[in-house]
Amino acid sequence: MTCTFVFSPVGSVFCLSWYTIIWLKMMSYTQVNWWCRNSPTRKKDDDLDRKDKHLVRYPDNLNIRDLFYFCCAPTLCYELNFPRNERIRKIFLFRRVMEFVFILNVEIAIMQQWIIPTTLNSLQPFKDMELTLMVERVLLLAIPNHMFWLLGFYGFFHSMLNIIAELMRFADRQFYRDWWNSQTIRHFWKAWNVPVHRFAVRHVYSPLVKTHKLSKIAAQGIVFAGSAFFHEYLVSFPLRMLRHWAFLAMMGQVPLGILTDFRIFRGQVGNIIVWLSIILGQPVAILMYLHDFYWTHWAPLAQNATTTG
Repeated sequence: MTCTFVFSPVGSVFCLSWYTIIWLKMMSYTQVNWWCRNSPTRKKDDDLDRKDKHLVRYPDNLNIRDLFYFCCAPTLCYELNFPRNERIRKIFLFRRVMEFVFILNVEIAIMQQWIIPTTLNSLQPFKDMELTLMVERVLLLAIPNHMFWLLGFYGFFHSMLNIIAELMRFADRQFYRDWWNSQTIRHFWKAWNVPVHRFAVRHVYSPLVKTHKLSKIAAQGIVFAGSAFFHEYLVSFPLRMLRHWAFLAMMGQVPLGILTDFRIFRGQVGNIIVWLSIILGQPVAILMYLHDFYWTHWAPLAQNATTTG
């Protein structure tokens, strides 16, 4: 007798996200230590660092404590000496915890009362390819999905990451910039997720341009292709079906970014394009995946139950 356990899509997303983060951290950890070991100015740096006994020097950083701290820290880029606060601010920590708990409950309510009923009512129109009803369902889902996304962004990047940073006395708190004022797609992707952007620039883009002598456009294309792969990986694998909607959506940001770089699309027009891509793009992707997931996993079970009954 064999026993098989299948993770739920939500649990699978959390597991795959955690292992992806650890993999990116290990990539940064390995690359930074390789830079330190092969640095031509290593002896000069050691002489300067001896003046400040609080600074950690290579290879003194190669220990389990340092590695464990980096694995838990809210950053993807490894440093030998992270900025640290002197103490934990209890009032600040309490506020962030209360924010996170409140936002989590609001998101659960939005999901149960608004998003799930709307998506379930969208299955038949997408099956029958009724264009009018499909557009209506996308617009109905756009508002609750956008509220869910904004709350999720604030809950994760402001509340949760600040909770982790405060507990670890991690002083670098720039987890995002003013992406809501973005007038181009390029600025949006640079500002909305600063830890990932820093990792991509430091460990992918810069080595491709400086070491491998690739053009900036080619390096940007590789970065977006890698980001598109991970977006698809974190969606298709938990749903146990290989699709390409997230990958195509991310790669579509490249021509959209080129479009918003033109002068006539900058300013308020560019900001409107950025917001429309967020508000309307996500509901379309959600409904496409839900449609495929339903007819791949749920519909055969329902048909078998009807047949056996």
